[in-house]
Amino acid sequence: MTAVARQVLEERVRGQVVRPEDADYEQARRVYNHMIDARPAAVVRCAGVDDVVAVVRYAAESGTALAVRGGGHSVPGFGTADGAVVADLSRMADVVVDPVARTATAGGGSTWASFNDATGAHGLATTGGIISTTGVGGLTLGGGIGYLSRGYGLSCDNLLSAQVVTADGSVLTASEQEHPDLFWALRGGGGNFGVATELTFRLHPVGDIYGGPMFFELRDAVALLSYFRDFIRDAPREYGGFPAFQIAPPLPFVPPDRVGDTFVALVSCWTGSVAEGERILRGFREVAAPVAEHVGVMPYAALNSAFDPLVPPGLQHYWKAAFVTELTDDAILAHVEHGARVPTVNSTVHLYPINGACHDVPADATAFGHREAMFAPVIAGMWPDPADNARNTAWVKDYYAAVAPHSQAGGYVNFASSDDQARVADNYGANYARLLEVKRRYDPDNLFRLNQNIVP
Repeated sequence: MTAVARQVLEERVRGQVVRPEDADYEQARRVYNHMIDARPAAVVRCAGVDDVVAVVRYAAESGTALAVRGGGHSVPGFGTADGAVVADLSRMADVVVDPVARTATAGGGSTWASFNDATGAHGLATTGGIISTTGVGGLTLGGGIGYLSRGYGLSCDNLLSAQVVTADGSVLTASEQEHPDLFWALRGGGGNFGVATELTFRLHPVGDIYGGPMFFELRDAVALLSYFRDFIRDAPREYGGFPAFQIAPPLPFVPPDRVGDTFVALVSCWTGSVAEGERILRGFREVAAPVAEHVGVMPYAALNSAFDPLVPPGLQHYWKAAFVTELTDDAILAHVEHGARVPTVNSTVHLYPINGACHDVPADATAFGHREAMFAPVIAGMWPDPADNARNTAWVKDYYAAVAPHSQAGGYVNFASSDDQARVADNYGANYARLLEVKRRYDPDNLFRLNQNIVP
């Protein structure tokens, strides 16, 4: 970017333009995944929607690559790129709650932590992710799987409207009534269609929940996963937990001599009565005795942020994802074999159930293209030392190769890695052809291409 180009950009925006020579450039250029070491031409800390419009128009006019950064959690690091101009939305993070209408409007740079804080004050929530530092916008545009999915649907199922800056610099409101084709595509089609600067959600009465993690011996993994598979088919929708493989961190409820051991885990989130939640979890305890657990009544927001300390910014990330219609016995054996080899306390494997309310939504009602799936497993490789990249990436790839024959062709786009571009059509699933039509309508020149990209 030339000095003249920088001046043109700076004259158009109110927010700070961070350049490579600036003192805070090193901090500004970094994203959550430190395996990504890109050097953008400029990072614009947008002060409002007008700044987003200016950055989008500048990128289109100048031919500069455009990266959009909300929470910055993109595993492939799509919130940055070499030579790109970055629209950083982190200062557009207000969350406004209407407790009477049971809605909340979140800025494009908000995280689930700030969203949950605002809505939780009124005893309300909507489906967010599993890590509270994740961006609201990015999670929602890709679908949005979380603790409340079985009860209330995906994050995108609870989206009522979105303010979007499109490739020509227009500011549109997308909803069922306005630009319904764009609204359809935003709900599962990722960041392919514009910059979501505001998102308005339906809220539900969720305050305290009953749940938390339970750790079981690996020898009980087959029995536990088999029980979970059968239980979750018609489990009450108040249950939103998932099984996992996890190295025990040094937490007060973990026996000191078991810290660092690998376990099969169960993380439960029950939104019904405590008595009924205790009965539900008793079923798991009858399958196997927990080695350690931290289960009780807590605010939903506390559970939604419980794993944040295990995945701080600055780790190396490489992930793979799948969709599964049936967790077969052979699939369970593959998970147990490879899950037992989880390499670091930061890495994990989660098998998210996405039935219940997720299956209530017709397959063509939103762009999310895998409504028939029962599970969305993710193999999340995360570790601190770049020297371990080859070994730990190999663990993720080997694990995925073992479960792929028991899975659908696609995986959840929010968990896809940078080398998954060849799987884009499968990842978007049944609605890909219609997504392609909407992409050609709203972004024919593919300005928004730093994503799991639908090439027009």
